[in-house]
Amino acid sequence: MDLLNTLLDKGLRRELPTREEALAVLATSDDELLDVVAAAGKVRRQWFGRRVKLNYLVNLKSGLCPEDCSYCSQRLGSKAEILKYTWLKPDQASEAAAAGLAGGAKRVCLVASGRGPTDRDVDRVSDTIKAIKDQNEGVEVCACLGLLSDGQAERLREAGADAYNHNLNTSEGTYGDITTTHTYADRVDTVQKAHAAGLSACSGLIAGMGESDEDLVDVVYALRALDPDSVPVNFLIPFEGTPLAKEWNLTPQRCLRILAMVRFVCPDVEVRIAGGREVHLRTMQPLALHLANSIFLGDYLTSEGQAGKADLDMITDAGFEVEGTGEVTLPEHRVAAHAGPGCGSHADAASDAGCGSHGGGGCGSAGQEQAQAPKEPVSKEPVSAARTDLVSVRRRGAGTDLAPNA
Repeated sequence: MDLLNTLLDKGLRRELPTREEALAVLATSDDELLDVVAAAGKVRRQWFGRRVKLNYLVNLKSGLCPEDCSYCSQRLGSKAEILKYTWLKPDQASEAAAAGLAGGAKRVCLVASGRGPTDRDVDRVSDTIKAIKDQNEGVEVCACLGLLSDGQAERLREAGADAYNHNLNTSEGTYGDITTTHTYADRVDTVQKAHAAGLSACSGLIAGMGESDEDLVDVVYALRALDPDSVPVNFLIPFEGTPLAKEWNLTPQRCLRILAMVRFVCPDVEVRIAGGREVHLRTMQPLALHLANSIFLGDYLTSEGQAGKADLDMITDAGFEVEGTGEVTLPEHRVAAHAGPGCGSHADAASDAGCGSHGGGGCGSAGQEQAQAPKEPVSKEPVSAARTDLVSVRRRGAGTDLAPNA
């Protein structure tokens, strides 16, 4: 296909595709799918070889969020029967992180539900970062605490944080259909604060909330403009008890096209398959490794993932290798350009959109105008059968007495 040859050439040169080309990727047929994966896979290998970076989530504080994000099991008014607990102590969080690091993760993502951190919360997280780094040489730590106030990103950087995650989630045009208690601009502001403080910015999206192809392209182009080091791609987990519980809009083929489009638009950034991959990609997960160079190991914030050993076996069986702690994730030109630790020298699915795995990253910002009445979420006829059997609420790991999955 001329389209794929053009996109391949542009990806190898780090040249931005046109919007029409990005939309055309999402419109390809199932007969063309393997060609799409092959072309995007060449771009992925150009910048990241066959390495797969492993990340591990620690949910520091679960549930009881005052924000109304429709996708999130921790939202205000959620009836999802998830774990609810207040802040883990630094030693508890460090113990939880150790399980993921022992499984091969090189980055720990510390996530807390809520609108945004207080200064006392930043102190708590700073103590946790120190505890983790004192016990694990070379580990990367990413914080995901919601909207940041002035000076908080700098304090996290001083405490040893390498990265900060705050997802845009969806397009600016449809953001008000998903969340009313804060704005799209609030989210952009927090990503910019992280960048300005010298933290590696991590920001991504959630697919499957009823958005159009144009919405997906809009948010990915907005992410490219923000220039994060890593872009987590979440696939909505339709939790029972949330407003989007009936939104089953994704097929494995659709997910692969979305990942390919993200790779073409963001050729040299860490593209991470985040929450919802087990639910929507299912047996096609190994094929997605040809598009993304990063995944979460084990469980997410409020949902369970496949067994950690299964993740490792999948990577090996697909012909890839786990990225070592001594390896730099990002290509040299990105590391040099940012001149900082960054997501590579170091960088929920729906109810799990914390550090790239939706549902737990706080939202909102101070000084916003009073929110309008909630709008009904955008909805379409489902194109995929509901697989509620694959949605499993997390009952192990952080906040429980059971061993974590890693």
